[in-house]
This record gives sequence, structure tokens and C-alpha cells, in this order.
Amino acid sequence: MSEPTTPVRRIQRVRHELLRRELEVRQVEQLSPNFIAVTLKGESLASFRSDSFDDHVKVFFDETGAEPARRDYTPRRFDTETRELTLEFALHGSGAASDWARQATAGQQLTLGGPRGSMIIPTDYDWHLLIGDDSALPAVHRRLEELPEGSRAIVMLQLGDAGDRRLLTSRANLQVEWVQTADELVSAIAALALPDGEGFAWAAGEASVMARVRQVLVDKRLPKEAMKVAAYWKAGAMAFHETLES
Repeated sequence: MSEPTTPVRRIQRVRHELLRRELEVRQVEQLSPNFIAVTLKGESLASFRSDSFDDHVKVFFDETGAEPARRDYTPRRFDTETRELTLEFALHGSGAASDWARQATAGQQLTLGGPRGSMIIPTDYDWHLLIGDDSALPAVHRRLEELPEGSRAIVMLQLGDAGDRRLLTSRANLQVEWVQTADELVSAIAALALPDGEGFAWAAGEASVMARVRQVLVDKRLPKEAMKVAAYWKAGAMAFHETLES
């Protein structure tokens, strides 16, 4: 493997008007044992923008006698013509979001805000490395659908339940590896020889695991301009979302 090409920072950051939208559930679909897709509709989506595959909206879940619980979710798909937005919920035990998703039915109301902004990662890199656990799966799937023909995508995903593995397709030359544990994920990344050319690594998942993933990428001498590693959640914490910096 040759030494990674020193990249030019060409990530574009875009800010959006922050709006709160009252939406209606149009459809609920069980994707796999632990994933539910909820499609929302509403005229307030006329101005909705999601320019990056890892954008997140803030979803508000009413809880009796308390302030609404707030959770971050990736816009999995948005149809500008029909003004329909799809979110995917990974069902983790009992919690405000999981409990709501399990009982969601057409006609129910849901409030969300954002995205506040987008970090647009170009698709014309020579290769794209996408890493994550089940919380990152919707963003990874969306990214693969965006990549152009002739590009290369390497995907490494940790899912505890093999039943949640899904068919991932892309116009890119696609290489996918599924693992079950965090240790297996880190080991697989450590064993990976990064391709030649200019690439970008994107990773998201549990905070402590992502810190390990980031260190492996640094050890491989991948420049910080060529990676984004985010903690989508943290064991023992609620409503946690953080980008890991050097």
C-alpha cells in the first residue's frame, strides 16, 4: 500500500434555516427484526433540505409529565415532489424513540426540527470507506445510493443481529464486510490496506468504539482532512451526538 495522498480540504459546510415542522405519519414499514422505516408527510416539508447523507434532524417524542425527549435521526430519503421524508429507527430496548417507533401508525403526528446544516463530502474521491454500527446504517445506505459509477466503496458494518443485514447496492464498485462485535469491527479496519489514491473515511457509532476506530485510521496515517468520525450515541447516555476531533 502506498502512503495516503495528502488531501486538500474540500468539504463544504452549508447552513439551513432552522425550522420546527409538524408532520403526519404516512407509512410504517418493518425493514428487519430491529429496524422500522417511518415515512412522514406535510406541507411544511416544502422548504426541507438535506444536502448530506449524514445530516440529522431533531425528533421530538412527547412523554407524559415531562419535556419532550429529543433524538437525532438521519434523513434516509426525501422526495421533493411528494414532500415525504423517511426516517429509519433502530430498535434498542426500551426508550422514547424505540417505544414510539414500535407503535407508530399512519395518521399519527410527529414533530421534528432541522437539519441545522450539512457537511457535504464530495463523491469524486477515488475511494470511500464507510464504517459504523446499526445507528449508522441509514446514512451508509443513503451514501451508497449517491456514489457515482466508477468510484469505489468499502463498507464495514457492525450489527449484533445478522437478521438486520440488508442488501446494499450502489453504482460504485462495492466491497462489504459485516461483523457482530465492536472488537471485530476495529480489528477488520486495522487489517484493511487502504487503497491507493485520494480517499475519504466516514465512521459513526458508539462513542468509545468510534474513538478506537479513529485512532486506527490515524495510525494508518490517514490525514484528518480525509476523515469524519462521529459518535451517534454513547453507552449509558441519552441524546448523545458528537463529532470526534483530533
